[in-house]
Amino acid sequence: MPLEYLGAPPVASDRQARPFSPAVRAGDFVYVSGQVPANAQGEIVAGGIEVQTRQVMENLKTVLALAGATLDDVCKSTVWLHDARDFGAFNRVYMSYFGENKPARSTTEARLMVDAKVEIDVVAYKPKA
Repeated sequence: MPLEYLGAPPVASDRQARPFSPAVRAGDFVYVSGQVPANAQGEIVAGGIEVQTRQVMENLKTVLALAGATLDDVCKSTVWLHDARDFGAFNRVYMSYFGENKPARSTTEARLMVDAKVEIDVVAYKPKA
């Protein structure tokens, strides 16, 4: 089964398209590129870790929808926090987006490629109908 590239490459605030796909379907799995707290214009939203985490989670929902998937289909997430001291506040927002079945997760502190406090990528399992 061939790979299916979902969505157009995102455009950042400099109006340049980024060199990656928002998501790629490989069989029954959907791999979502790292999402940062960017709004529809490609600008990083102002605010603390809670505001930025909500924006990232909404961005993830939007990209997952390209594959007919939702956060309920996510089996793995990887999180990068700019500051480990934000871990507790981040977790409170993150947990509010998942029900009883929470995905496996890795979290690390790292300097991000953009001026953001958080980046998250996910893998979802969503068999094609």
